[in-house]
Amino acid sequence: MIKFGTDGWRGVIAADFTFANVTLVTGAIADFVTAHNLSGRGVVVGYDNRFLSAQFAETVAGVLGGHGIKVYLARRALPTPVVAFAVKHYNAGGAVMLTASHNPPEYNGIKFIPEYAGPALPEITEEIEEYILRRQRAGAGPAARADGNDSHRELVDPAEAYAAHLLDLIDADTIRKAQLTVVVDPLYGAGIGYLDGLLGSLGARVSTLHNHRDPLFGGSLPDPSAANLETLRETVREGGAHLGLGLDGDADRLGVIDADGSYISPNQFLALVYYHLVTRRGWAGPVARTVATTHLVDRIARDHGQKVIETPVGFKFIGQALLERDCVVGGEESGGLSLRGHVPEKDGLLAGMLAVEMVAAHGKSLKDLLREVGDAYGHLCSTRVDIRTAADQKPVLLERLRRLAPDRLAGQPVVTRVTVDGTKLVLADGAWVLVRASGTEPVFRVYTEAHSPAQLVDIQEAVRQLVDL
Repeated sequence: MIKFGTDGWRGVIAADFTFANVTLVTGAIADFVTAHNLSGRGVVVGYDNRFLSAQFAETVAGVLGGHGIKVYLARRALPTPVVAFAVKHYNAGGAVMLTASHNPPEYNGIKFIPEYAGPALPEITEEIEEYILRRQRAGAGPAARADGNDSHRELVDPAEAYAAHLLDLIDADTIRKAQLTVVVDPLYGAGIGYLDGLLGSLGARVSTLHNHRDPLFGGSLPDPSAANLETLRETVREGGAHLGLGLDGDADRLGVIDADGSYISPNQFLALVYYHLVTRRGWAGPVARTVATTHLVDRIARDHGQKVIETPVGFKFIGQALLERDCVVGGEESGGLSLRGHVPEKDGLLAGMLAVEMVAAHGKSLKDLLREVGDAYGHLCSTRVDIRTAADQKPVLLERLRRLAPDRLAGQPVVTRVTVDGTKLVLADGAWVLVRASGTEPVFRVYTEAHSPAQLVDIQEAVRQLVDL
């Protein structure tokens, strides 16, 4: 059963992610594009640095061409945000991106990007899944592969146009004047050459790590988490750099190492970006965050008379808020971020440029800037814990979670209960906890934000006892 998750369909290469299944899924995407009268605009096909990504992209291009759909096929590996930008740049009817993002190297995946250049909403992926089922029932499978022809194909490289667009979104003059020292680590992924090229063109002193293709990602995960950025941390500290910027496999998420080697979490980074945009750029407007993301942005928004748009988990919902609600910025605790005026797709390259802009504009490290924000709005700490349960226990726990509505938790009154995605309890002092189930595994994710590490633990333990996790 081929199912699209929060950000596309992914599977283990040769086990699930096969040329036959890629052909089947692409045929269903062709059905979707045709049904929505978008085939005349063509489809962008991009791919990352993973094993066989270029060959899978060739298969996708062939199937689409076999359906009479023009293909804008990437000449080389591209980041996901660049492929999303290409949808707008070429006025295409959508894009197919071959990537498994930050997953282990044995995985690959297909991400469909609709004509609005952001992640596909659930109703779109459900329709594509229905087309997959119809094709399977009709006997379409390995024999359905089509080669297309060159008349339906144009080789493209939107990187230069994307770079020009990105420079319009950031304060290039401020970065140029600051002459900062930055270390960039694309983790062997599709983001190679982007941040170092852009920053170098603005006069920054840039060095790079892991800036060549390795489908095995150096034996690690292409995930810019604190644990995976130890080499970047050491390089920043030893070289006296102002910043270290790490990208995931398809460069749609960013990891930030500050000058002293501190890791700036995505929650902290989103709050800093919003603070910077409203205080230094003078932007006005709401901020979009998922239900699992820090409320520090709420405090900044409230102080500036702005609204907060709270969405379910998944950047597709953030993208929708950016499109429809004119948000200044939107982000999530897992690292996705985009900006007003940009495509509604998470973009680690844009985030990296904003990190450098903030250090240049404020004349201080991100850690010092975070301290300034905390002094003004409160110092918060947040974490996520994943709890695995027995498969047969998941329905029981889901029912308990549905009924979870205590009057008090960890010594505080519960003032708000949110059920937009899982169950979230907001306490009187502003601390909160969210428990939500994984859609595919017997795993429950517990997100907590509090005023101290001790309160964080108290809230986690209290909610675990109530749900019996």
